[in-house]
Amino acid sequence: MPTFESNGATLYYEVTGEGQPLIFTHGASWNHLQWKKQVAFLKDRYQVITWDVRGHGYSSLPAGPVDPEHFSADLIALMDHLHLKTAVLCGLSMGGHISLQTAIRYPERVKGLILIGTPCSNTFNFYEKIAVPINRFFNRLLPLRLSGHLQAKMLSKFNPNNYQYITEAVSMLSPEAWNRIWSAVTRMESKNDLHKVNCPTLLLIGDHDTLTGRQQPYMHRQIANSELKVIPNAHHGTNLDNPDAVNQAISEFIEQFS
Repeated sequence: MPTFESNGATLYYEVTGEGQPLIFTHGASWNHLQWKKQVAFLKDRYQVITWDVRGHGYSSLPAGPVDPEHFSADLIALMDHLHLKTAVLCGLSMGGHISLQTAIRYPERVKGLILIGTPCSNTFNFYEKIAVPINRFFNRLLPLRLSGHLQAKMLSKFNPNNYQYITEAVSMLSPEAWNRIWSAVTRMESKNDLHKVNCPTLLLIGDHDTLTGRQQPYMHRQIANSELKVIPNAHHGTNLDNPDAVNQAISEFIEQFS
C-alpha cells in the first residue's frame, strides 16, 4: 500500500495516469473511493491522485487532539512526497475546506481549486452558530453505525448505490477517532481569508444540497476569479449523485491548465 508520513500519521494515497496533477480530497467520514468515477473519467488525460485524510480509510490517526492545521499540512506533505511543485485541488465538503485552506496557506502550490459542497465556516450565520455545537455534542452520543446509516439514507435519494459506499466508509472509522476528527473539522474557519485565494476557482453545489448551499454565493463573491455552477439532481454527495455533470464541469475547468 502506498503511504507517506506527515505529522505523526501514516497516510494512504493512490496515483493513476500522467499529466497535469489533480488531487481529490474526500468528505468527512468517507475515503478515497468517493472519487472512483472521477478517476475513471480523467485518468487517461491527467495524473489523478486520491488519498485518505488522517483517521479515514487506510490512514492512521495519532493519539491526542486533532489539529485542524494538520489537514492542509498533510496535503502539502503529499505533494512533497510526490515531488509536485503545484497541483489543481478538488474536494467535497471537508475535503473542499482542506483544499481551500491549502490554497490560502500555500498559494504558490495551488494552480486551481474545485470546491464541491464546500463550507468556508462553521459559524457562518446564526444557524451554524447554533446547529454545529449541537451536532458536535450529539455526535459523541450517537453510535457510529447508526450515524452512518442515517447519513447514508439521507444521501441516497438520487443514487441508491450511495448507501453501501457511505456505510462501508463509515465502518472503517473508530468511534473514538471519529469524535476527534469531527471536533477538528467543525472548528475549521476560512470565512475571513477568502480574499487570499488567488487561483482560478470553481464552486459546484448540488441543487438539493441543504447542508452547505447557503455559503456558496458568499464564497463566489469573496473569491476573485471564481465561478459558481449548480449540479442538477444532486444532494451533498454531489459527485456520487450526478457524476456525469460533475465530470463535465471538472473537465471544462481544468482544460485551462493543460
